[in-house]
Amino acid sequence: MSARRTSESDARSAEWRAARSAGWRRSDVLWERWQECGNAAWANGDVSLARRRFLFAWYLARLFFRRGDPRIATSIANVGFIAMEAGRFGRASRHYAHARRLWADVPEVIDGIEFRPRVRSSLFHLRMETRHRKTYEANMRVRVAGFVTEAGQALEAAEAGAPSPHRLRTRKRSVER
Repeated sequence: MSARRTSESDARSAEWRAARSAGWRRSDVLWERWQECGNAAWANGDVSLARRRFLFAWYLARLFFRRGDPRIATSIANVGFIAMEAGRFGRASRHYAHARRLWADVPEVIDGIEFRPRVRSSLFHLRMETRHRKTYEANMRVRVAGFVTEAGQALEAAEAGAPSPHRLRTRKRSVER
């Protein structure tokens, strides 16, 4: 008896169906899942699983995402992280430098993003967002631009072998909730 492949394991979950109905492609969902799994595995000390998931996400990004997609730079940075942890400092530095060059183009990508209204648990907040849509969108652009700047600074620090000046993954998780 063997377990289903990771790419198939969650295809029937409510989260998977919701992402697909919201317009996410299969590659989008898989990339997100593999990144989350890699981060969780790393946090739990399972370095081997983390490496495999980060590499899967990198291969997927190279195959399915367009130039300028921030997920490509993220994947390359994670491969740099894997190389750094394996003691391959030259390779890690090259990956981080490559990711940083790609990341420099991300602000242009943000300009083209359409921020759709979010689901609100409060009718008051839903009405506020509807009435002040431009303000909400401007605030979201400022927040995302801040994340991009922080990620660029973290890549620069990683390339130099220094610790990240920002808490990127944990911050992303706290913003999503």
